[in-house]
Amino acid sequence: MTNDPAALGVPLLPVAEAQARLFAMAPPVAPERVPLRAAAGRWAAEDILARRTQPAADLSAMDGYAIRHADLPGPWCVIGESAAGSPFSGTVAAGEATRIFTGAALPAGTDTVLIQEEAGREGERLILTGEGPGHLGRNVRRRGLDFSESQPLVRAGERLTPARIAVAATGGHGDLPVRRRLRVAIAATGDELVPPGSDPTGLSLPESNGAMLAAMLANLPVDLIDLGILPDRLDILRDAFAGVEADLLVTTGGASVGDHDLVRPAIEAAGGVIDFWRIALRPGKPMMAGQLGDAIVLGLPGNPVSAFVTATLFVLPVIAHLGGAGDPLPLVTSALLGEPLPANQGRTDYLRAELRDGRAFASTIQDSSMLLTLARSTCLIIRPAHAPAATVGESAEILVIA
Repeated sequence: MTNDPAALGVPLLPVAEAQARLFAMAPPVAPERVPLRAAAGRWAAEDILARRTQPAADLSAMDGYAIRHADLPGPWCVIGESAAGSPFSGTVAAGEATRIFTGAALPAGTDTVLIQEEAGREGERLILTGEGPGHLGRNVRRRGLDFSESQPLVRAGERLTPARIAVAATGGHGDLPVRRRLRVAIAATGDELVPPGSDPTGLSLPESNGAMLAAMLANLPVDLIDLGILPDRLDILRDAFAGVEADLLVTTGGASVGDHDLVRPAIEAAGGVIDFWRIALRPGKPMMAGQLGDAIVLGLPGNPVSAFVTATLFVLPVIAHLGGAGDPLPLVTSALLGEPLPANQGRTDYLRAELRDGRAFASTIQDSSMLLTLARSTCLIIRPAHAPAATVGESAEILVIA
């Protein structure tokens, strides 16, 4: 007898369906307001609207002289000066001008800036020495050119990048609505594993998945809970899983159905439920997903290459979903193939590859044991199930990973 779903006629779950089922397990976490400098990297919990207009007045885009366009070609009488933070307070009449600097407000009565390279000055007398401004409003940044009060600056679900932090600050915000930080627990399982940096003996293996996953999550708004290396003992696994308080529990290893693959029974013994298991992808087929209390559980394969691919396709999107991302899926782009690829079989294949001169070259050996191949890869070529053979120069979908 076997519990293998494929052997029992249960079809493997497509990647897109698995992602959708994961997102349905839990809504985004609760919102909060945090200072601007604590908001970087999080996702906006609601639309962020401008509280002011930018620029707040017509400003000069150049150093020069504020004039009335109708007065061209001059001459003018210079009656004052306008600098950023120190505007000219009077009104400029016909035949008059003010010295003006970049970022300064245009004085009342002016509508154009004559740049200093095209101006001559003798005392208070100003003359045109070049072609002059070609149209009314030349070299002027009009009020509201960037944005106006109440205009959306950042949409709900958009990630707060440095530029979005800057526009929110300029828009009058000192704090922003975001989702709270996520708690992500990571556990490696397997009697053969030893901590990285120790001296492995015999067939023991340095544990690498924990450090790899932590690196993948380093720029995300998460607080990591390191459960370390757990042995292949049902009671220890059960107690470790039952005692963790997290939004997401990620395990590596022990997710298949062998006698020593105990993650699934340990999750169930801790009170959790398994929603699905085994995905139609290569590498990473024996991934499982479920829930334990309020936490989503993702059981990744122990093989580091398979763990990396499944973390890219499932762990990172789940974190983005829980964090409130409007589009939590990884960004798929395209590249031209630098070499032919054979027809694919019945699972979506994620080929380790390098981008060179704008073309994607798949690694020669795609065996999932080849971790150095992954380390040298800069993208994954996505080969859909049953895709026909591909030729050099054909466009292919890719995920950039470095």
